[in-house]
Amino acid sequence: MELLDFLRESGFDAEGVGSGREALEKVRQETFDVAIIDRKLPDFEGVELLKQLKSIDPTIDAVIVTAYGTIDTAVAAIKAGAYDYLTKPIDIEELILRLNHIVEKRRMETELRILKEELAEKYSLDFVFESGAMKEIMEMVRRVAPTSATVLITGESGTGKEVLARIIHHLSGRSGRFVAVACPSIPETLLEAELFGYERGAFTGATTSKPGKFELAHRGTIFLDEIGEMPLFAQAKLLRVLQEHEIERLGGTRPKKVDVRVIAATNRDLEKLVAEGKFRADLFYRLNVVHIHIPPLRERREDILPLANYFLKKFTKNMHKQIEGFSRQAVEQLIAYDWPGNVRELENAIERAVVLARTNLILPEDLPISPASPPQSESLRLEDVEKRHIEMVLRRTGWNISRAAELLGIHRNTLREKIKKYGLRR
Repeated sequence: MELLDFLRESGFDAEGVGSGREALEKVRQETFDVAIIDRKLPDFEGVELLKQLKSIDPTIDAVIVTAYGTIDTAVAAIKAGAYDYLTKPIDIEELILRLNHIVEKRRMETELRILKEELAEKYSLDFVFESGAMKEIMEMVRRVAPTSATVLITGESGTGKEVLARIIHHLSGRSGRFVAVACPSIPETLLEAELFGYERGAFTGATTSKPGKFELAHRGTIFLDEIGEMPLFAQAKLLRVLQEHEIERLGGTRPKKVDVRVIAATNRDLEKLVAEGKFRADLFYRLNVVHIHIPPLRERREDILPLANYFLKKFTKNMHKQIEGFSRQAVEQLIAYDWPGNVRELENAIERAVVLARTNLILPEDLPISPASPPQSESLRLEDVEKRHIEMVLRRTGWNISRAAELLGIHRNTLREKIKKYGLRR
């Protein structure tokens, strides 16, 4: 039982049996991740045992151990569903390496399954819209997703930037993971280690090596949320990743190649930050290959009611309540409200309304909002109204001058003059 003891000492929860029949009985009673099977057993041939184990639990992985390492042996083992095979005498370190590969593979398969389930639930939400602005955005997403282009998503908090990034990843066909990084939530002193990983001994307390977010996203997508908050030293390292497609762990001596699609998001004006010296211009241009701006909910009011109905259906199902819809007054209130917190605020409002509702309709008093009215001091001069309207159309079209001029019904040169007159900036 020397091998069994070594596996346990290496951190594996291992059990041993003396025959194929015992192994079959064990797998019928318990769930195991991996089976290490000798090719020659007293009562079974190893490949045949693996086939029967697979018939009981198709998810089980296996390593076949044999005294005769031939190509035919390897082919037979792999065809039977083995992850790998080893020849005797067993190299313990090599076995541990193979087992760790299996553990990592299974972990990633589980995370991918969970992610797909989450996307299946969220995917319909992101296609609940009526506005032309969102239709244009989704059309752009369909065109961009299959490429490897870097994407910059801008928009106010709560507009759904991360969900849109997940859809791009989902449609990309990339085999790796979607790894989300909230840049402001990581202390500046830990940011480099979190993004690029570190080697054992790189700093006090680094007792083991650890891969960074970029390595975890290999062959997948990394989502850098609120990229405008990233400090300049980390921006320089990120630029190198985008240029060279490689990272270097903290304390490491050799770079590692990574195949990662970068999607960044921000609610800040990066061009303004570049002008202020707070964001690298070269990094901005690298990130801004494809720019998708999500308008706030108040600029696409056509989406409010479809989204509200979607959330109503979702929460009534989750809470087992019978609510048919919204009263006419509640609908008017939903549409009139400006939703400063955007889709996230709308979702929270509908969830609260479902909890509090006492009838089969959501009433105005169930909603934690009141219609927004302009402050008395707000200027109603024609020039101010025109400025706000032009600004809204420019944002809605992603500052496409030709498209904005067409929507406004004016010539492109006229629009450029007005942009200059009102001091509008992207």
